[in-house]
Amino acid sequence: MKALIQRVSQASVTVDGSITGAVGPGLLVLLGVREGDADEDARYLASRVAALRVFNDAEGRMNLSVVDTGGSVLVVSQFTLHADTRKGNRPSYILAAEPALAERLYELFISELRALLGGDRVASGVFRAMMQVALVNDGPVTVTVQSKSEYKDERA
Repeated sequence: MKALIQRVSQASVTVDGSITGAVGPGLLVLLGVREGDADEDARYLASRVAALRVFNDAEGRMNLSVVDTGGSVLVVSQFTLHADTRKGNRPSYILAAEPALAERLYELFISELRALLGGDRVASGVFRAMMQVALVNDGPVTVTVQSKSEYKDERA
């Protein structure tokens, strides 16, 4: 699994003209599920996102997590994070998980994050929907985090 994480002052996702999720200060997480990912990847990634220290402390150093700041997280499914662009000009999405697996692990990730932060602090998009995502990147701060299996795959 892979997460592209942006520190935001606000973010929202709209489906068919209706806002389905919105957060104030916190994180926007674009989450991609890859073939071969498992429950442990979703749990690991949720704990990493919650603990990621990308918020400034009183001295202006990035020492605080979304847990520490009381911020919120907006999670949006993003299969294109696993695009293979090594050949040609058209990305291949063969590494992305099939929809049934991807949706199950996306929902597990959200559930784990809600357990860590509280249900009212985690919002989401709609899986497999055409979404419009709006955000104000704070910093800007943008990082990627991958599950253990992703790191293992890249070293091989």
